Amino acid sequence: MTMSVRAILTFPTRGEAGAAHDHCSVGATGLEGDRPKKAAVSLVGNDSPHTRANLMLDVPTAEVETLGGRVVRVGGVVLAVEPTGNACPGLYAAVGEAGTVRVGDVLEVVEDGA
Repeated sequence: MTMSVRAILTFPTRGEAGAAHDHCSVGATGLEGDRPKKAAVSLVGNDSPHTRANLMLDVPTAEVETLGGRVVRVGGVVLAVEPTGNACPGLYAAVGEAGTVRVGDVLEVVEDGA
């Protein structure tokens, strides 16, 4: 199954609405303009639009969660993805290689750690 980025969101201020972007730079601490959170990046599927995740992919969240334990590339960014460890849907990710992510970028698995 191919997955691609449907939306990119940052949440600069706790409790306030997020800002949508067509592209965003991603560094070691997360998306440019995002406030620090539990993980540098968070990912969900298109059936979880009301979460505060950074990257919404164009597949259901259950499919996104199958990526747990893997290393993926999305645009120019490499992410090590892990389950959230709580009731929140989706995945958290650490940034292994900084770069830029764009709406429409295809996600590819580069290392199967599972």
